[in-house]
Amino acid sequence: MVTPFAPDGSVDLGLAAQLAEHLINQGSDGIVVCGTTGESPTLSWDEQHALLVAVKQAVGHRASVLAGSGSNCTAEAVEATRQAAALGADGALVVVPYYNKPPQDGLEAHFRAVAAAAPQLPLMLYNIPGRTGTSLEPATVARLLDCTNVVSFKAASGSTEEVSALRALCGNRLAIYSGDDALTLPMLAVGAVGVVSVASHLAGAEISAMVRAFYAGDLAQALALHDQLLPLCKSLFCSTNPIPVKAALELSGWPVGAPRLPLFSATTDVRQHLSETLAALRPT
Repeated sequence: MVTPFAPDGSVDLGLAAQLAEHLINQGSDGIVVCGTTGESPTLSWDEQHALLVAVKQAVGHRASVLAGSGSNCTAEAVEATRQAAALGADGALVVVPYYNKPPQDGLEAHFRAVAAAAPQLPLMLYNIPGRTGTSLEPATVARLLDCTNVVSFKAASGSTEEVSALRALCGNRLAIYSGDDALTLPMLAVGAVGVVSVASHLAGAEISAMVRAFYAGDLAQALALHDQLLPLCKSLFCSTNPIPVKAALELSGWPVGAPRLPLFSATTDVRQHLSETLAALRPT
């Protein structure tokens, strides 16, 4: 979920609660707060904790609320995960440490420390090498499954091969989610169970329907919805996420504000492209 900002640049907790409710009403069965799409690099820990509490209060038990608790500092990730559990999160999304590019042994030790910090809190490991500079290998993930709260994985390497490799080593012990909207259907076909979505801000009902159609065996309907959604999925990454999705929400009547620096508002060209994409998605 994006983080809404008020005109003065502060976090708009009230609008965050409203947006979370909207996402659930449109078909999302979980909400991630303070992930990359939520601009976690520029949120203080106090802001992240306040967002988690506000969204959890708004959502209640109608959907799972996961807190982004990753860091490239193991001690920070441990404390953030412990705090997420204390504040009532249903789980945590823990990204691979970024910039310092640890080896696999370091990654394994990092995630073991995070898992031990809140052993009752389900964890989703998050692999996105395009942002972090290193990749969590499937063999390392398989070793981490002896941590009972390591239960799911967000695959954002841009390849279905990652899902297949994880399935080969982890089987059904690990729930794999697509981390790329455009690859949701291909990843479902090789064993993923869902998607951690950006496009659901604009097309949650259609994404939910596509996943349901796949599981119902209606592959023609799933493919038709994939084809319908693909232009939106691509458009939302025509600039650095979450610049386009925040602009698309603004165009759709959600005043979520511009991203915080060093991200920047969408250009006129990007906004025009998004406007055309949204109009084509739901022609009047």
